[in-house]
Amino acid sequence: MNGIIKVPVPYNEPVYSYAPGTPEKEALKKQLKKMLNEEVEIPLIIGGKEVCSGELADCCCPHEHKHLLGRYHKAGPKELDLAVKEAGKAWKEWSEMGWVSRASIFLRAAELLATKYRYILNAATMLGQSKTAHQAEIDAACELIDFYRFNPYYMSQIYAQQPDSAAATWNYMEYRALEGFVFAVTPFNFTSIAGNLPTSPAMMGNTVLWKPASSAVYSAYFLMLLWKEAGLPDGVINFIPGPGRYIGDPVLEKRELAGVHFTGSTSVFQGMWKTIGANLMKYKSYPRIVGETGGKDFVFVHASADSEAVVTALIRGAFEYQGQKCSAASRAYIPDNLWPVIKKGLLDEIKTIKMGDVADFTNFIGAVIDKAAFDSIVEYIEYAKKSKDADIIAGGKYDDSRGYFIEPTLVVAKDPRHRLMEEEIFGPVLTIHVYPEAKYKETLKLCDTTSPYGLTGAVFATDRAAVNEAFVALRHAAGNFYINDKPTGAVVSQQPFGGARGSGTNDKAGSYLNLLRWASARAVKENLNPPKDYRYPFLKEK
Repeated sequence: MNGIIKVPVPYNEPVYSYAPGTPEKEALKKQLKKMLNEEVEIPLIIGGKEVCSGELADCCCPHEHKHLLGRYHKAGPKELDLAVKEAGKAWKEWSEMGWVSRASIFLRAAELLATKYRYILNAATMLGQSKTAHQAEIDAACELIDFYRFNPYYMSQIYAQQPDSAAATWNYMEYRALEGFVFAVTPFNFTSIAGNLPTSPAMMGNTVLWKPASSAVYSAYFLMLLWKEAGLPDGVINFIPGPGRYIGDPVLEKRELAGVHFTGSTSVFQGMWKTIGANLMKYKSYPRIVGETGGKDFVFVHASADSEAVVTALIRGAFEYQGQKCSAASRAYIPDNLWPVIKKGLLDEIKTIKMGDVADFTNFIGAVIDKAAFDSIVEYIEYAKKSKDADIIAGGKYDDSRGYFIEPTLVVAKDPRHRLMEEEIFGPVLTIHVYPEAKYKETLKLCDTTSPYGLTGAVFATDRAAVNEAFVALRHAAGNFYINDKPTGAVVSQQPFGGARGSGTNDKAGSYLNLLRWASARAVKENLNPPKDYRYPFLKEK
């Protein structure tokens, strides 16, 4: 193709309101009803073909755990070997395909998701992951559409980065695919992450083995259908759901492993890194390791803060999607001068929160994802109940008889290094430490050193000097830092997402930085007038 092709200027997808009487509300409810009245059997998809292993597991609604949405086939050793083989077969043609053709597939996927697949993916995410209509819309629709519009644009910007040339030479850079396959491991909590982690390496010419979270296979299957309809060739992304312990280690043993794109728990990521390190001698090349893991995200309140804004940020930041966001507000530091009014505001607002089936649009929160998550969160709540250094002032109740429901829970910790101030809970539990107003500087240091994570954080203050002090003191405590806003809700291209410390490699999904990790550069020098004599001038004498 002759021509310097420009990718359409991307824009962020507008968020539908789903307000009463809107066509989108009617369309989404219709799709929910349809999906609730059918069961799907989900195959593995390897080399573009449906593969049935015969080892089945259930997809259920977390808020109605006896309701079966479908059953999926789990991958085993035979299917893993087949997936590696098919990824290898697809690699040559895909890695050498022109970037414009690769980009067009995902630009088309964006438009399909904005229209035909919008309600399919939103409904699947609501039912399978217990998200409200709003949480599904900003995730499964808008954020993923944004990835598919902005990533091709960033790809074109990367390819446009070229070296300088001297006289009689032409220097240029080729951005090659990695040699081998990328292993994408995605979490349950964001369909957009599930849709981005396999496709960002694929967009750069790589082939992928994709293991979605077992608790989110339902929505993941519809992503595979979306990519197929958008024109993704067979074998570029191979769908291999199943338990991590049976898939992860065997995949990491493969000589062809070229990279890992991961979002999940810190302990799992550290284990994968350790396994890769032990296997380095086996690989054809050093695997790229990109991971976003846990968080113990903070909201730090200064004495000058707007208390009403703080209350709203804490409720949304801590309890939206049941606190199951790596960016969720999990700990807060509030000065004693503002604590009485903030406490009253939080208690008054928490009383108004409705919890239940997400198909009922009046519910603000649904259920946590599964029994294991329920039990883990409950253990923290029970620990707080027995702790002499903590008081539960709201919530604290739970019930898994019908769905995995846990009340929004507010804990006040006297000890700033209490277990609930340090450890990731991943549920609707917010722990607050009330500090003396005069000890702002000292408490900032506490915030910076209490948790091993460094993902998101927020400071609330109207005093700009206080904002600046927090900005510096908490420089390494959060990869995404918010001023007078909740620490959740990063938008592609506006707030590239990722953290360091125990929170990951900070490769910033939603920017060109992430895509760079999936390319291997080749520098080319073309001499337009090569020398014909080996002798340099300095060799001559008078």
